[in-house]
Amino acid sequence: MKLTSLGDCSIRIRSQNAVRNFFLQLFVIATAVFLMEAANAMAEPKKGPQQESESAGTAPPVATIEEATFGSGCFWCTEAVFQQLKGVKSVVSGYSGGRTKNPTYEEVCTGTTGHAEVIRVTFDPTVVTYVDLLEVFWKTHDPTTLNRQGADHGTQYRSVIFYHDETQRKLAKEYKLKLDESKAFDKPIVTEISPLKEFYAGEDYHQNYFRNHPENPYCTAVINRKVAKFKAVFKDKLKKKGEL
Repeated sequence: MKLTSLGDCSIRIRSQNAVRNFFLQLFVIATAVFLMEAANAMAEPKKGPQQESESAGTAPPVATIEEATFGSGCFWCTEAVFQQLKGVKSVVSGYSGGRTKNPTYEEVCTGTTGHAEVIRVTFDPTVVTYVDLLEVFWKTHDPTTLNRQGADHGTQYRSVIFYHDETQRKLAKEYKLKLDESKAFDKPIVTEISPLKEFYAGEDYHQNYFRNHPENPYCTAVINRKVAKFKAVFKDKLKKKGEL
């Protein structure tokens, strides 16, 4: 075996030391870079889902909720019907169309306030459209009787649509015209179509009346039958059991 001279060993040792020093320097540099990046990551606030969505160029989904206001007689009946409809988020009974500020039920019942008993419907137009609501409105009361629905009579029980914007106005007018032209009813439709100015929520005891008082004689004699007819005609548009 060939022996290595002391000179060769010295050269090899210096070479090995140089290599070790090179890799040691690389290790030190890499460690420093890692620590700097880690510190920056800790200092930078974490992005939420919305920020991540925006940074990816995709805007977060916007909730699509609209409102509609109808009067078709006693608001207990109208509320009970629209609460069954798929896509309807809430129904509030109240008063609109009159002169009196913040009217009470007793004042509206006198027929001197100009207000009608109405409901404000909050709905998801991706599930149920405004035209769908109009269809339910016209098919669940008699729009040909002026200031009267069944035994309830007075201007507070008039058939009325209070539109919230120009689109609702046009749709309501067009629907009413088509119904009259097609002779859908034996008599002309007298439904009022007016802009919504003020809506006053009714007293707490009027809200969810049919749900809370199913044993009430008016509920059993009148509202029960109206709701049953509605469900038979619009069975494909009803909420599932337990759905709010």
